[in-house]
Amino acid sequence: MTIRNPIEYGVDQYRHWSNAVASGSHAVSGLEDEVRVRPPAVRRIAVADLRDVLARGIEDFGAYRTDVIFICLIYPIAGLVLGRAAYGRDMLQLLFPLASGFALVGPFAAVGLYEMSRRREQGVTVSWVDAFGVLASPSFGAILALGVILMVIFGFWLVAAQLIYMATLGPQPPASIESFARDVFTTREGWTLMVAGVGVGFLFAVLVLAISVVSFPLLLDRKVGVATAIVTSVRAVVANPVPMAAWGLIVAGGLVIGSIPLFVGLIVILPVLGHATWHLYRKAVAD
Repeated sequence: MTIRNPIEYGVDQYRHWSNAVASGSHAVSGLEDEVRVRPPAVRRIAVADLRDVLARGIEDFGAYRTDVIFICLIYPIAGLVLGRAAYGRDMLQLLFPLASGFALVGPFAAVGLYEMSRRREQGVTVSWVDAFGVLASPSFGAILALGVILMVIFGFWLVAAQLIYMATLGPQPPASIESFARDVFTTREGWTLMVAGVGVGFLFAVLVLAISVVSFPLLLDRKVGVATAIVTSVRAVVANPVPMAAWGLIVAGGLVIGSIPLFVGLIVILPVLGHATWHLYRKAVAD
């Protein structure tokens, strides 16, 4: 084993980040060229295939559970911090939109898990450090660009949720969690808020599922750009509407279960879903 001095290490990291920046520049400025690239072929899958996908995700989690749990501790911590921020800034009405927002940014947050599953599939010894191998990926810039797109969508979802609240139970923020829950479940305006919120949230979730269900694993696995990754993801959803809808329900249900109580369950749910997403990509996109 060779121990490099800090200068050599810094030069090496600079090269990695330079490649990432170049990749990101291509992802942003080269979309027109990227659209002309023929996307990979997609396969038809069945709902029954999701059982194998989840089984492999659980197997990956079992193989690296200590490493993965160490990494995924950030998710419940982030959830609690966001919840506390909302509670302390008179934004109680955004607690549920913030919690459900994990489904919108989850594909980007789980990119390190895809990398671990990819390396395990290749027979390479994997540890938690390898999750950060995406930083040295030639496609890191494109991955970052797609992640920014999901963050923007998440931001629009929070704005939409706030507007729905303002039009129903607003404009004043809730006085307490108890009074907010009472207003939501016992008033016409509260039921309107729930129905409108679920409906609009569903549209955001469908959009994110369509553009990201296989795009992040594809960017890790092959040298493609953001446009090709998104087009391939949308084509995979169009070719497999029922299995992909079932997968969306599995993800949504898993995140709800993992968020109660105090987001602790996400330590297990997110890595299983993350690893399983890699195997879903392998089934849905042809070599």
